[in-house]
Amino acid sequence: MYKLDMYIGRTIALAVFVVLLIILGLDIISAIVDQLGDFKRDYGFSQALQYVLWRLPGRIYEQLGFSALVGCMVGLGTLAGTSELTVMRAAGVSIGRIAWAVMKPIILLIFIGLALAEFVIPKTNVIAENNKARALGELEASGLESGMWLKDSGEFVHFNAALPDGELYGVTRYHFADNRELQWVEFSERGQFQNEQWLLKNSRSTQFLQEDTQSKDLPTSVWKAEVSPELFALIVPLPSDLSPRNLWDYGTYLDRKGEDSGRYWLEFWKKILQPLTIASLVMVAISFIFGPLREVTTGLRVFTGIMVGIIFQTVQGILGPSSLVFGFPPLLAVLLPVLLCFGAGWLLLKRAR
Repeated sequence: MYKLDMYIGRTIALAVFVVLLIILGLDIISAIVDQLGDFKRDYGFSQALQYVLWRLPGRIYEQLGFSALVGCMVGLGTLAGTSELTVMRAAGVSIGRIAWAVMKPIILLIFIGLALAEFVIPKTNVIAENNKARALGELEASGLESGMWLKDSGEFVHFNAALPDGELYGVTRYHFADNRELQWVEFSERGQFQNEQWLLKNSRSTQFLQEDTQSKDLPTSVWKAEVSPELFALIVPLPSDLSPRNLWDYGTYLDRKGEDSGRYWLEFWKKILQPLTIASLVMVAISFIFGPLREVTTGLRVFTGIMVGIIFQTVQGILGPSSLVFGFPPLLAVLLPVLLCFGAGWLLLKRAR
């Protein structure tokens, strides 16, 4: 049985790897083409290629479920096409035993995905975005078309970028009175965290009086914010760029502040439940091979796998934003398509038996 498990596992792993390579190749070409619109004097093809490669771990993570689905269909379909699955069944090997042999390389794939999400993607994506911002000259820009907003006590704060070492670029603070009247605005080129407070450099402050305004330049100013450099580093990236642990921390922080945290909890549950997502798609692939796709061509199996993957991603893509709009739990939006896949796969396998 050990040799049989190894043979099935090796076949599935090779098929998943080949499918993943093909998908990534197409994805990388598409990503490079998307970067053409950003080409400037200091941002050319080599910088765009570096940007795409730095974000490659994130692309791998996003395609794991799709690759596992199509790869399992191709791998098991190959075994079915050569009648090897028929011989295994005739020798008394149960469908459950074959399914477990298929799941073994998938479990390794799941652990790779968890490692990428927790330790690799948050760092590489931040490096990619900051390198691109430097090349495009956006870190020093004072425009509000990029960056993020933060509410801190009576202030609304906008900053263009936050580097991993805790340095801020382009910090604009808007201070309001209790009656929501704007009192003063301050723009600072950079900010560094020192002695439990932010030291802002090269600042220009404008105070709004009843009949006049007063402006002054400050070499340095102090901003006593409630957020640490570590938390600032969580604010700039998209929720999809954060690790599950960081999503939990920032979602909890927003809940404590009474602010909307739905999109962070939605991404948190997507990443936490990704192992179940991959397992459910593999369950569907196994059930199709032992059921309706046992004696069809490889091309039809690949087409079916692609269609199932697209439908799954579409349903999850609709339910996710819907949970934010209609207010039902993000956990339910992520879990429902997974349960449907498991249910469909289980029913098909029961019929195949």
